[in-house]
Parts: sequence; structure tokens; C-alpha cells
Amino acid sequence: MALLKLRPSYKDYLWGGHRLVEKYNKEFDGDILAESWELSCHPDGPSYVVNGSYAGKTLQEYIDLEGKKVLGNNCQKFEEFPILAKFIDAKDNLSIQVHPDNEYALKNEGQYGKTEMWYIMDCEEGAFLYYGFKKEVSKEEFEERIKTDTLLEVLNAVPVHKGDVLFIEAGTIHAIGKGIVIAEIQQNSNCTYRVYDYDRRGADGKPRPLHIDKALDVCTLEPSDTASHLGPVLSCAGGTAQKLGECAYFSTQKLRVEEALTLEAGEESFLSLVCVEGGGLLCGPENTLEFTAGESLLVPAGTGKVSLRGDCTVIQTTVPGQA
Repeated sequence: MALLKLRPSYKDYLWGGHRLVEKYNKEFDGDILAESWELSCHPDGPSYVVNGSYAGKTLQEYIDLEGKKVLGNNCQKFEEFPILAKFIDAKDNLSIQVHPDNEYALKNEGQYGKTEMWYIMDCEEGAFLYYGFKKEVSKEEFEERIKTDTLLEVLNAVPVHKGDVLFIEAGTIHAIGKGIVIAEIQQNSNCTYRVYDYDRRGADGKPRPLHIDKALDVCTLEPSDTASHLGPVLSCAGGTAQKLGECAYFSTQKLRVEEALTLEAGEESFLSLVCVEGGGLLCGPENTLEFTAGESLLVPAGTGKVSLRGDCTVIQTTVPGQA
């Protein structure tokens, strides 16, 4: 199977910056670039094939034409493509928000819920984000603090540094703080309930809508599990590998390539590779792709052994089998 390079869809949300253009080589001519959706079959922002016979087609069109075999056996249980990978540049604070779980989202929104993982690609000194509550709160207190503009007082503020990883379960209240660039691996969903937005106005001059009733339905009101999901750093020929996090929809590893690192895309799952630092070559049986920081590559299931060559750090995502 041929290796694919992907081109993202872009989002110009008002809190975004320009670092994805300046540092991560995004071809975007607007003033604000908040997100690039690097691996996506979501209709709100698909990614596109850059090379080969499918160049110009969306990732979903490629899958439809080739068949779901390119995703691997572990994906067959999902009706839709299970994951979405994106880069996020938060020049300003994101809204305080929460994502529903599958049951609630499917019933109320017609799409899946959202569990996600964040890898901190870069951040300013003193940067922090919100992750869960400091203490258990009642539904009544939660609602009252939203009304009285005191919600931030009970949220857990977490300082972050380059290379940190956070795993955000559905139902966890959270927000990315200003000055942070993130690689996010998540369920294939665009379902967000905004709780607090610093009284900001959208492009129409009106306050951006909040979703307080739904947030009250789905939010976990006790301190979140902030335990690390990181595995040990394992040495392997040509570099190192470290597990970052896993759920039913995705399993992620950080690969540090020093010269050449061999991977294998068997029949179980495709490999998604997003480069967060450096660059190099991805070499497969049929073709070779050059890549640099900020680019996204796809190795179809069944490709067999491939080689990452160069000096780079890559986030690899696969779809796990049954637990």
C-alpha cells in the first residue's frame, strides 16, 4: 500500500494565533489560525490526500474507494472513522468547556462523545490549563458559580511544559490556556459544551453561545483523575518509544527517531504519524515521503514494515483491539 501525506482543514477561531504558520509550516494566508485538522473524516473539517493517485480527495473518499481494509481489523467495529488528530495554537485562553460521553452525545447531538489526549508541543513560560475541579462540587454550586462568575475559583489550574501529556476523559471540565501549542488526539467528534467564555464576542459582535444546561447534564463534578497515563521510555533500534495514552478509540505513542526506526502496519490497524519536531523520511514498500514538523502521514493497514529516518519526534496513533 502507498504511504499518504495529508493536508488539513483550518479553523480561524478567535482565540488562535499564527504559530502554526510560522513554526509548523501551515499554508494559510489568514490572520488567525487556531486549529489544523490533520487526520480527519469529520464533515466539519476533513483532511485531504496530497500525493499519489488519490491526490485532492478527502481522507473519507480515499477510504470509500479503497475499502475499510486500509483502516485495519480493529476499525471494523466502528461505523465511522474513530479518531481525529489536530494541532491547536492557543494565543488566548479557550473557553471553559466539557465534552459529553458517547451515550449522551449520540442521543442529543447525533454524533459520538469526546475523550481526548493533549501533547504539549510548545508553550510560553508560566503557561497553564484548566483540568477538572479542585474539589467536589454539587450541581447547584456549579450552576451558581457560572451565574456569579466565580467558576474559575474551583477549577484545577495545571502548569504545563513542553512535552507534557494530559488525558481528558469525556465529562471532564477543561480549557487550554493562552500561550500553548498542542497536538490533540481525540475521538471523531466536534461536540463541545461551552460553560464560560470570558464574555467574549464572536464575529457578529454578540456573545458566543453557552451550553450550560447540557454541561450540567454531563460534567463530572468531583476532582478528575490526573494520574499519568505515560508508559516508560523504551529503547529500540534507532530511537525510543513511549506510550502516551489509550482508550477504546485510540492508542498513542511518542517516537523519538535518532537515525532510523522501523515500524509495522499489520492487518490490525493503520498508523497515523504526526511530526511535532524535526523532520525526515518515511520509507515504505511502494513509496517514500519527506516530512517536516507539522505534517501528517498515514500508513494504511497491511502495508507491512516501514522506516522513519531522520532526527524527529513523531506522535503515532493506532486503533487498539478489544480490551
